[in-house]
Amino acid sequence: MHSNALAIAFALTSALMIAVGTVWRHQILRAGLTQVEANAAPLASISRPAWWLSLSLAFGAYGMQALALAFGSLLVVQPVLVLSLMLTLVLAARVEKRRMEADETFWALVLTACVGTVVILGRPLPGERAAPTWEWMLTIATGLCIAGTVFAIAYRRPLPAPTKALLYGIVCGAVFGYLAVFSKSTVDAFARGGAAQLVVTWQFWALLATSVIGTAVQQYAFGAGVLSLSLPAMKIVEPLIALLLGFTLLGEDFAISSLLGWAVIIAAIVGMMVATGMISRKPVG
Repeated sequence: MHSNALAIAFALTSALMIAVGTVWRHQILRAGLTQVEANAAPLASISRPAWWLSLSLAFGAYGMQALALAFGSLLVVQPVLVLSLMLTLVLAARVEKRRMEADETFWALVLTACVGTVVILGRPLPGERAAPTWEWMLTIATGLCIAGTVFAIAYRRPLPAPTKALLYGIVCGAVFGYLAVFSKSTVDAFARGGAAQLVVTWQFWALLATSVIGTAVQQYAFGAGVLSLSLPAMKIVEPLIALLLGFTLLGEDFAISSLLGWAVIIAAIVGMMVATGMISRKPVG
């Protein structure tokens, strides 16, 4: 059943859970470090019970995202998930016992307005295109090459911790963008044929592999520096990748026929990116 209202509700729930889990997990990884220090062993935190408790929120958020994708397209869900950055900002301010400044509030409102414009005015439509295997493989190979190169630069080069956080954040956002597309294909497969169809769908296994890779890269991103460097990069790159692949591979589209309508949608998407970047100028943990 297609329902943008339910998709938005589940996506908002997912965004809130992402925000809570992000702040919690980042505090675990950055304990005892200054803003310019990188965590030398970011994967070591997986031995801590608190880390697994924080990760359970990420699993719950992913479950809400899957439910959102069951009722709506990537063009609905991904813009709403961008609001997790704003929610993280609000939560971080509460945890740090400080008030949000005027410019923080302004850009948070701009981000919300842009997301609303994309979802309400755009009226995203589900995709019905079955992309051939060669398109999937070419897209995945291209993503692996680019993301792998960026990760290798961040991992091997003696770069400052803030630069590493930014590069790891870009890679993490790209991985989660692919994860969103795999998730949409997997949810659709389950809707068509249940568990039997699910386990024979290769996107399901790609989803599992991508989720592990994404979680590992996120550890490096969170461990390298403050959230204001890594998180916005994730939140900019993830929807860009997901929306692009939703258009090209899955055939999703907006219910718009006029040039003016497209101009407004493009302006709103650009506004989302700008607002996210401006929010990132404030320390978020």
